[in-house]
Amino acid sequence: MAKKGRAGAALTTAALGSFVAGLIAGYVALIVFAFAAVGTLLGSSRTRGLVSLSVGLIIGLVGADQQTGINRLSFGIQEATDGLEVIVVIISFFALGEVIYMASRFKDNSWRILPVKGKVWMDKEDFRRSWKPWLRGTAIGFPMGLIPAGGSEVPTFISYSVERNLSKHKEEFGEGAIEGVAGPEAANNANAAGVLVPLLALGLPTSATAAIMLVALRNFNLQPGPMLFEMNGPLVWTLIASLFVGNTLLLLLNLPLIRVWIKLLQIPRHYLYAGIATFGLLGAYSLNNSVFDLRVALVLGFIGYLFRRFGVPNTPLVLGVILGPTLEIQFRQALQLSNGDYSILYAGVLPKLIYLALFLLIFAPNIMKVVKKRSSVKA
Repeated sequence: MAKKGRAGAALTTAALGSFVAGLIAGYVALIVFAFAAVGTLLGSSRTRGLVSLSVGLIIGLVGADQQTGINRLSFGIQEATDGLEVIVVIISFFALGEVIYMASRFKDNSWRILPVKGKVWMDKEDFRRSWKPWLRGTAIGFPMGLIPAGGSEVPTFISYSVERNLSKHKEEFGEGAIEGVAGPEAANNANAAGVLVPLLALGLPTSATAAIMLVALRNFNLQPGPMLFEMNGPLVWTLIASLFVGNTLLLLLNLPLIRVWIKLLQIPRHYLYAGIATFGLLGAYSLNNSVFDLRVALVLGFIGYLFRRFGVPNTPLVLGVILGPTLEIQFRQALQLSNGDYSILYAGVLPKLIYLALFLLIFAPNIMKVVKKRSSVKA
């Protein structure tokens, strides 16, 4: 091209190609990091987390290949050509599976409702002991919402541990310390706000709730990323403002009506379970008015029960279902741009940093165990 006088065009397309490939490679690295982080941090063991992630990736493969059109894992079922609805998967694991598990474990003779005694509002001593845990919980929860660290559970437990260590009333923890409620609840809400940052900026959900929001955005043909702020600015800022509106309404509704909400616990359990299951299955059916979706919901609901029964987390599965197809497309595009050169997947500073963090995430606990064991032997 230089001999033809088109050296500028050649250099430009090379630079743009490298830039685009680098962005795609960085996004691939982010998705891989999200998978590894959620798969290894959640659950009682890494094995269970990785099993959940693997099942999610398999579910995400069902249907026609988005580039070649070849059917995968559809087993000749025509309705499965378009893949399994993410909403159906979410309903099955988070509603039906949970209902089956709770119904199989609940015993009326071991359940009683404790009445609310005294004033609902806090006194001066409660405020004095709560304001610092509120701030510390916020400082812990928001940054952890930016990374795939397993949702709100991790910062909640971290906040509780911090408050227990810093409290002057350590003997009250486990017996009714207000710091043990104030800090974790602040961390929980701050974490929920933090997940919006990677979700809206990168389209990367770091929790099950964010994954559900990503599905909702995609259903309206909205692709999260930098252009979302440019093309749909009012929607983004309305979503952010809804956090303030929702928190305000939550406060206004909870405090005056707390005695009313407790009355809901008096509803017989079998009515609640039947209602949740009915509305869940109705929601699965109404997506496409398809009996196939209903059958899928029942099968996955039973699998969700098994997940709950054996302590397998649901969040890695949901992220696998949603981000699995995206990872596949981005992976293929990166290889196409590099003419099959796999080095494009770790070219650039950002992918290398992400993979370094991934390495530390996976192997740091084992390294620390070895170091601790050697230190104890020497001692």
